[in-house]
Amino acid sequence: MNILGIETSCDETSIALLENDTIKANEIYSQEIHSSFGGVVPEMASRAHLGKIDALCKSVFGATGISFDDIGLIAVTDSPGLAGALLVGISFALGIHCGRGVPVTGINHLEGHICSIFLEHPDIGLPFLALIVSGGHTSIYKVNDFGDYECLGQTVDDAAGEAFDKVGKLLGFNYPAGRAIEREAALAPSQTLIPFPMARTSTTMLDFSFSGLKTSVKYFLQERGPEYLTENKSLICKSFQNSLVESLAGNLLTASRQTGIKTIAVVGGVACNAQLRQRMKALPGLKVFFPSPALCTDNAAMIARAGYERKKRGMLRFPRMAPSAKL
Repeated sequence: MNILGIETSCDETSIALLENDTIKANEIYSQEIHSSFGGVVPEMASRAHLGKIDALCKSVFGATGISFDDIGLIAVTDSPGLAGALLVGISFALGIHCGRGVPVTGINHLEGHICSIFLEHPDIGLPFLALIVSGGHTSIYKVNDFGDYECLGQTVDDAAGEAFDKVGKLLGFNYPAGRAIEREAALAPSQTLIPFPMARTSTTMLDFSFSGLKTSVKYFLQERGPEYLTENKSLICKSFQNSLVESLAGNLLTASRQTGIKTIAVVGGVACNAQLRQRMKALPGLKVFFPSPALCTDNAAMIARAGYERKKRGMLRFPRMAPSAKL
């Protein structure tokens, strides 16, 4: 069965085609226009999706030789995300559904990220723990089975990727700032790191908090001035990144101890970060899996993969827009 995946939840427009669980094409258009505004502008994101989605769809069909007549299912992100951006993808999917009678299912964006691990690691085994870490979401789920997820902890304020972007703005980097901070951190000399805080919301819960880390960096810079920033930017980046990664690693290790689960999937855009990957792989006694970088960012292949699972299990649901960031 050929599955058409559609992802437009934020500032990436993506169309993918899967043959069952195998990627035939996966095209992603990232909207660089938001860089000059320091963050995603919802109305501009929606307009960019409108301008690109049809061309991406034609490109995917042209590259694979597959036609609409060959499609057995459309899987489209319907929550959570920017309302206008989601509406573009859902409307596009429903237009095909109404015009050609192709079945359609809505997919939760977080479920899509979890399913991204199956694209390259189909034998990961259940249950496993999934750390979803991106610009809009940071949470730990116990994945008992497809469709059976238990939220063990999530951010109570900023997501990890959001913290990267806000601190990046303080340091003079353009949006999105994650890769710039990572590159700058790699230039830092081997020396004592700045002791930025690693917040815990409690000693028993697995929730995250990154707003205090961002504020700590802000006050640290204000106290020392622009000359210090110029001379020590790489050290600041490395210290900030280390505090954030250690917070993620600490909660994930605690979750493993509490549940007894040793298999871990780290997914989402921040999962591209090299220090995060290195630290997670070093966690004692755990077997950690990552998608390749192209499948960490928002993409339609993961949405189509989730649709494949829903189709197999008779769990199709009509697309709906919902604000909840929980599964």
